[in-house]
Amino acid sequence: MNTAALSLQDLHAQVWALLAPLTDPEIPVITLQELGILREVRGQAHALEVVITPTYSGCPAMGQIEDDVQAALRGQGLSAKVVTQLAPVWTTDWMSLEAKEKLRAYGIAPPHACAAPSHNVVQFAARAAPYQAVACPQCASENTTETSHFGSTACKAMYKCLDCLEPFDYFKPY
Repeated sequence: MNTAALSLQDLHAQVWALLAPLTDPEIPVITLQELGILREVRGQAHALEVVITPTYSGCPAMGQIEDDVQAALRGQGLSAKVVTQLAPVWTTDWMSLEAKEKLRAYGIAPPHACAAPSHNVVQFAARAAPYQAVACPQCASENTTETSHFGSTACKAMYKCLDCLEPFDYFKPY
């Protein structure tokens, strides 16, 4: 890609377009943009930075995400420093409506909206929230129960539908 003739705005738009198809390594049906992990593109052609925010501080997929970002840019002759930014803390409220619907279609119950998003890097105790039923992504029944607070990844809980008897992940709101 010839970046010399591009305005800064056009360059950033092209980088966003290159990163748009990148999917989450753990949930391949949603993109990093839809998930809200890709936060910002900044800098000039010779000093680009792509800012990412993990869904939680110990997310094991961040190394793969950084590699995917680098590979997508390298494929077009660009390089960028990938910056992991912990504040503000990622929240499920950053997920697009499209991402939440894709989760549901994939068999993962999407998160409810956060009652009071926290912008602290460290949160020592969860706030008690009023109970909200988690609908089964297979049959839409709200007759479900949590079977484990941790599912296939730490950002999900394991649930079971008491009507269709199917187990499913619920993407926990943060």
